[in-house]
Amino acid sequence: MHLTNFRRNIAKSLLKPVHTPLNRTKSYTSPLYRRNQPPNPSLHVHFQQKNPIFASLQRCNFVSVPERAVTVCENAREKLQADVETSQQAEVICKLVSAIGNSRNVEAAMNSATSTDCLSPNVVLEVLKRLNNGGIMALSFFRWAEKRRGFQHSSECYNCLIESLGKIKQFKMVWLLVDEMKPKGLLCADTFALISRRLARAKRAREAIEAFEKMQSKYGLKPELQDYNRLLDTLSKSRQVERAQMVFDQWKNTRFMPDIKSYTIMLEGWGQERNFLRLDEVFREMKEDGFEPDVVTYGILINAYCKGGKYDDAVRLYNEMEGKNIKATPHIYCILINGLGSVKRLNEAVQFYELCKGSSYDVEAPTYNALVGAYCKSCRMPDAYRVVEEMRRCGAGPNTRTYDIILHHLIKLQRRGEAYSVFQKMKGEVGCEPSVSTYEIMVRMFCNERRTDMAMQVWGQMKARGVLPGMHMFSALIDRLCNERRIDSACRYFHEMLEMGMRPPERMFKQLKQFLVKEGKQDIAIIFAHKIEKMRRYPFVG
Repeated sequence: MHLTNFRRNIAKSLLKPVHTPLNRTKSYTSPLYRRNQPPNPSLHVHFQQKNPIFASLQRCNFVSVPERAVTVCENAREKLQADVETSQQAEVICKLVSAIGNSRNVEAAMNSATSTDCLSPNVVLEVLKRLNNGGIMALSFFRWAEKRRGFQHSSECYNCLIESLGKIKQFKMVWLLVDEMKPKGLLCADTFALISRRLARAKRAREAIEAFEKMQSKYGLKPELQDYNRLLDTLSKSRQVERAQMVFDQWKNTRFMPDIKSYTIMLEGWGQERNFLRLDEVFREMKEDGFEPDVVTYGILINAYCKGGKYDDAVRLYNEMEGKNIKATPHIYCILINGLGSVKRLNEAVQFYELCKGSSYDVEAPTYNALVGAYCKSCRMPDAYRVVEEMRRCGAGPNTRTYDIILHHLIKLQRRGEAYSVFQKMKGEVGCEPSVSTYEIMVRMFCNERRTDMAMQVWGQMKARGVLPGMHMFSALIDRLCNERRIDSACRYFHEMLEMGMRPPERMFKQLKQFLVKEGKQDIAIIFAHKIEKMRRYPFVG
């Protein structure tokens, strides 16, 4: 479906166009605020047409352009154009879904707003990714899409929806989707890895392990070593490393033969728990089984020591690694810069940045972001802005994460006006558009300042872009509205959260219920309680 045709069929009353003029805000002198042009695609796509020197060389008898090079450029240009169109179509759909605010109306609204042409699987997948925080909205859109003429969901689409529903603990619906996938031949190990991860994060470790075992016992997919490793990783990263260790010990050499990755996963788990006694035990066992530490192992150990505040030990491990001629990766430099910067050991953090620059690797955005964070932590904002300028010069960013780091520290320094200006500027820089985490930072800032109307304004900007809020954002805004006795507004946002399929934390509903009772609105509290209980007991249908 061509983008122009797609837009033409969107209802004229639908929100704003995809591209809106930037708001004009006060300029700051910091390099961060300098107006930037988007990256020039001529570097890799239009080089032949746009570069006069290249064009003149082409005309010479002794120079020819390899046909394969031209084909590669054309393919790159076509892929770039397709990606842009996919992103823009997905943004339009997400704006529509976000504006509806009610999952029951998604199908009718989509039918009235779009044509009956076949829908691109890539667009559907991109929409589902963007609706990741709105499980029930994602499900309604998913069901609408599958009714389109000639459309079939891919494994990726199902998995994306499963991830979204897992976030709101709708596991009954998740298993119904798995049963749908089986006869279509769409089941894969990734599906069960997603389910196990969501169950583990919901503190349902036993069910996470059972989901893994069902993969073979019920659905006929034999797990490989990488699948066992993913289960160990899932349990460890869900702060259930004891359970992961139990699985490792019970299944080792019977159901799977561990490799060095299996051991590094367990090392990382105990490192996250800052249990250095168990970490050393696993490390010894790994070496006894004939596995020598590699660069990944050293990275995990260095990270564990940094997280545990043992920075001198982390530096010692770095030196030991280098002494064995194991070259540090950018990830290891990033860990050290982050760790040392967080405790204001700025000079050492900068030294590791310089070592990274002098290595055989290009310095990439995560390393620059670590340095930005180190300068911010030491309250040296001009230096942080200088690093942002260097990122631009080197073509390594900045990105949304860069700005999130700066916003976080500006707010800590109580430079809130500057933080808001940075937030406004983000919208106009390619690759730096605010994410849901950015909006959460700003909403929380205004709530803490008791500028609730500004928090609601930012919320509106977010919804207009088709970005759906997460639970923490709802919690911050509803708490603030309750404290200001703006109960009707609090109820409106609470209802919106329930419509998205999010079950509220007990503390949040308890607070809202108390205020409703004080206002004599017990009937509303009862309605909310029934709705929450229904969400808990019954799966979504679609």
